[in-house]
Amino acid sequence: MSALCVATLAGAVLASIPGTDITLSWTHSVEKTEWREAWRIEGQRLVAVEARIRSTGAGMEPPADARLVDGWWVWRPDLPPLERIVLAASSFTADHSLCVGGDCRPLHGWTGPTADRPIVLEPCR
Repeated sequence: MSALCVATLAGAVLASIPGTDITLSWTHSVEKTEWREAWRIEGQRLVAVEARIRSTGAGMEPPADARLVDGWWVWRPDLPPLERIVLAASSFTADHSLCVGGDCRPLHGWTGPTADRPIVLEPCR
């Protein structure tokens, strides 16, 4: 069974979460609007399935093929499969939210306090 590992940049695993479908969300630090990304673990890679934002603004322009669905701009990101996603951490912004297998929590709800350290999301090996 696949699992998502949440780790430090140095490689220390903070959490191993069973599942293949992941939703990552956060509030944009300037525009103060929610951004969501859906990912799927395929083998040892993370594949972008969907991105959505509530409104547009600084650094949040949806691509030309985005469509408006129930108040969200929705599109499929044009990204290659990734080995990992690195999340910046800052005490000046709200915590990311992470949903795996329908279980949604703030990121620190999965890992415990992480202070201002970047966090890595990657398929567990």
